[in-house]
Amino acid sequence: MTTETAPLALYGPAFAADPHGHYARLRAQGPLARVALSPGVEATLVVDYQTALDLLRDEHRFTRDPRRWQSTLPADSPILPMLGYRPTALFSDGEVHTRYRRAINDTLAFIQPHVLQSQVTEVARQLVARFAATGTADLIHGYARQLPLHVFNTWFGVPPEDSERLVAGMAGMLESREQAAAAYADLVAVVTDLVADRRAAPRRDLTSYFLRHRADLDNDETVRQITLTMSAGHEPTTNLIGNALFHLLSSPQAAGSVLGGATTAREAIDDVLWSDPPLSSFSAHYPRHDLEFHGHLLRADEPVLVSYAAANAEAAPGAGERDVRSGQSAHLAWGAGPHRCPARQPALLIAMTAVEQLTGQLCDMELAVPGDELIWRPGPFHRALTHLPVRFTPLAV
Repeated sequence: MTTETAPLALYGPAFAADPHGHYARLRAQGPLARVALSPGVEATLVVDYQTALDLLRDEHRFTRDPRRWQSTLPADSPILPMLGYRPTALFSDGEVHTRYRRAINDTLAFIQPHVLQSQVTEVARQLVARFAATGTADLIHGYARQLPLHVFNTWFGVPPEDSERLVAGMAGMLESREQAAAAYADLVAVVTDLVADRRAAPRRDLTSYFLRHRADLDNDETVRQITLTMSAGHEPTTNLIGNALFHLLSSPQAAGSVLGGATTAREAIDDVLWSDPPLSSFSAHYPRHDLEFHGHLLRADEPVLVSYAAANAEAAPGAGERDVRSGQSAHLAWGAGPHRCPARQPALLIAMTAVEQLTGQLCDMELAVPGDELIWRPGPFHRALTHLPVRFTPLAV
């Protein structure tokens, strides 16, 4: 059995600036390590690839329901907007999970790929047109964050005046700081109003499809599935676009060849999903009883999370194995097992189209500041830039 060491903090600017250095120290402890998710809130983090797969597929010894652990935390803990129980597929097992998951899968199936790609292309061109003549842009706030927002708002039928509240809510809950609870509450309030409106007057949008699904979700269940779907779709897709663009602009292997067409958007996104997945650590599991797992004693009800980024780094193929990596899903960025991300195909399509459209129109983009001066948003769960400033030759629009 391994010995306990002081938990390593996964919050704050030090971790955000150098997560891979932290992951290397954690992996030196073995396949699992103790970490702190926020001040006073500890967990076990899986940092080994095979151990992560074993956890993600184990429905017998682990549950996804956090309520027994949650009862030991203050009600206002900033970690609860991400890990606190809600009646959703994310925090359910067995038949309940199947019911919620079927509603999500069936509703997302209404998204037609060719329609989605056309929509993303049109929105991308509109967004680029806003800054193309200036020669400078912040690709996070002006592009990566706006594009998925427009797409999801259209599909779910969100009123334009609620857009900024949605963005603030989804971003705020991920950072697990004091404002997280208020951010999540406002997100729920927006979706609650939307569901009430569609219950009274259905339309041809995903919100109405959720309400009409044979799972017969009540209003709160509908709100929670939509909130989960939006959060899992918007913020990680935003960060995937931003991280892929940063990779294109900063990687020694990519810079100078990517924008010239030598590397595809899909290859760049694959690289990011291996090295800097937008949701870097998540998938909280809770042991149903005390148990030994890969040489570590796990206490009943204490959270065990997966670091997709750390596990990927431990298993990633070498630089000369792109043919093995490209187009495959051996990485854990989408999770694995029964809770594998249901929106991975729409998210990939949005991200690839977004990157292709931007690099196709602004083919001489370069970073406006050195890459090591960029700031990454703090938080234990995501890998996300605060800004991505670029410069380019202005275009006539």
